[in-house]
Amino acid sequence: MLEILAQTDGGQTGGSPLTLLIFAVPLLMFFFLQRSNKRRAQQQRMVQQSVQEGEEILTTGGMFGTVIEADDDEDSILVEIAPGTRIRMVRGAVAKRLSEEVYEEDDEEEPAPTDDEGPIASS
Repeated sequence: MLEILAQTDGGQTGGSPLTLLIFAVPLLMFFFLQRSNKRRAQQQRMVQQSVQEGEEILTTGGMFGTVIEADDDEDSILVEIAPGTRIRMVRGAVAKRLSEEVYEEDDEEEPAPTDDEGPIASS
């Protein structure tokens, strides 16, 4: 019996560096992912809380609209999604605020071809 105990005590007592890496790398990855997710969620809350009247927004449901009224007491906003069509929603439904670049339309149409650009005449 003493021989068995002596053999088990004589083995390695510390772990190998490879074992440490196997456990440490996923732990570090989890930590950094959690940190970035927290930062992203906080930025989203800041966007939702800073929405003001007159801003164009995109909702989490995929609808575009303009904020008509913001009610801080009820934490809701009134959004016009089409002329004369208004809906009340919670601020948490705001996915992002849109800038004017999103709605820039091509005011300049492609120039119409002139007569000079016709097929090449054969000689």
